[in-house]
Amino acid sequence: MRALFRRLALTPVLAIALSQSPGLLADDLLIDVYRDANCGCCEAWIDHLKDHGFSVNDHVTDDMVAVKIEHGVPPELSSCHTGVINGQFVEGHVPAADILSLQNKPDLLGLAVPRMPIGSPGMEMGDRKDPYEVIGLEADGSTRVINQYH
Repeated sequence: MRALFRRLALTPVLAIALSQSPGLLADDLLIDVYRDANCGCCEAWIDHLKDHGFSVNDHVTDDMVAVKIEHGVPPELSSCHTGVINGQFVEGHVPAADILSLQNKPDLLGLAVPRMPIGSPGMEMGDRKDPYEVIGLEADGSTRVINQYH
């Protein structure tokens, strides 16, 4: 009887421990990245994602405009590569931490770091860091600043 009680008592503890396991979040950290074959900074951004626990499906394409249109990236938010995670787009050199925050922002269509700011992930150039913003795109087409880097 004690053994059964012990097993029943441990079941909720085990369930909580397993639910906190990072390994169970692997599907949430799978991102599809679309990029041009000749883009070195895109490869550096993919390395940044992998360094932060993401699994990356790397898609090389010669028609990035079509990719951006398909995933709803407006021209004013465009950059060199486009990621897609859980149905939301990630445009440009968005830091991994901001991508992780998307799970708490289901109302957003995606995040973007327009253009290619020096010092953003994948665009490192020594100590130089240009200020930039991570922009969120709402379903109604409006945008809001999600994060700022200086």
